Amino acid sequence: MTHATPHDHTRRSHGWRRDLVELAARWSRRHGSGPAEPEPPTATTATPVTDAPVTVVPDRAGGEGDGGASRADTTLWRMRTTVRDEPGTLAALCTALARHRVDILALQTHPLGDGTVDEFLLRAPADLPPAELTRTVTDGGGRDTWIERADAHDLVDAPTRILSLATRTALDAAELPLALRALLGRCAIRSLPARSLAGRPLEGLPPLEGVLEETVMRLRDPSGGAIVIERPYLPFTPTEFARARALVELDSRLGPRVPRRRDVLTLPEGNEITVRRADTRDLDAARAMHQRCSAATLAQRYHGPVGDADRYLDHLLSPRFGRTLAAHTASGRLVALGHLLWDGDETEVALLVEDEWQRRGIGGELLRRLVAMAAETGCACVYAVTRSANTGMVAAMRALELPLDYQIEEGTLVITARLSPAVIPSSTG
Repeated sequence: MTHATPHDHTRRSHGWRRDLVELAARWSRRHGSGPAEPEPPTATTATPVTDAPVTVVPDRAGGEGDGGASRADTTLWRMRTTVRDEPGTLAALCTALARHRVDILALQTHPLGDGTVDEFLLRAPADLPPAELTRTVTDGGGRDTWIERADAHDLVDAPTRILSLATRTALDAAELPLALRALLGRCAIRSLPARSLAGRPLEGLPPLEGVLEETVMRLRDPSGGAIVIERPYLPFTPTEFARARALVELDSRLGPRVPRRRDVLTLPEGNEITVRRADTRDLDAARAMHQRCSAATLAQRYHGPVGDADRYLDHLLSPRFGRTLAAHTASGRLVALGHLLWDGDETEVALLVEDEWQRRGIGGELLRRLVAMAAETGCACVYAVTRSANTGMVAAMRALELPLDYQIEEGTLVITARLSPAVIPSSTG
């Protein structure tokens, strides 16, 4: 079922809500705890609360009415709840929160046909259990309540955050899936090509305006395929659907684009190579490199019939499915490709180095930069799929000096590297 935009009368009814929440927030600060800063609390297991980490935000000077609460004794929460779209419902909810000294830092409203989804950023006493916070919201008139830990990034107001995501998307086509995930929270995003590797057209292509079905969005990809976004734990609202469509439309209007940055590196043997971002405009050069690679090299990379290798390139070079780095010699010859591939909510890394240029450090350099990109986008881990006999890939993964997990089955090796926020240097844009 496709959800239309909210009716005009529903939109007009929310002017009083903005005024009321400001009044309620001031009342909350005066009668409850004042502004306070969180520290990472002990993990809780109340359902549907998630265990996202809490980041301590910079300390600020306190004011009157903070009830003597220490800034180390509070926790930031993101909360969503549905209330009736009637005068007084939001006031009742804010009053219930204030009784437990919960401070309302921000509010967004998502109008529905039969109510409103209110999204709060809350600062609550650290000793207030999430289950008790949920009961408080229910007593205040909320239903279908969902909460998770918040951090300092959530303190940025919604318009600023959305403009930042639009800027990222405008600069780099590969940013669209990441921007959608940042916009919509924890969700799985899949890009489906217009045609399969066998040449079959995509079935069930969504209409140009997209489709919203509770916890699933289907949007038309500018490349002709589809973008499917799933968030099983929390239904999407028409407001979120409209924002996602706007980002996709921006991407479509701007066309293919990747950052122009290039890095010139000197290999241990003295040769210089240039590393830059690549896309489908490099398709001919990539096919030519395939022709120069041995069958053994192609088989280690693609794990299938060598004759099918060229069929993967259009998908791999598309910024919709990830990011690609290309290594060129001083004469401009493409000798290596490194791919960072968005795989739902996981991330894969893959390398292909022309035979003549193997064992010279090019693959390791590309891998280090790909992992840096993954870390900068907030990925918790990356994985590589290769053959167990591919000692070069194993050595490159080990050289990252990250915690590694190994799984092997019938000669196929999967190596997973767990990332930490600041362990990898910055990478090529």
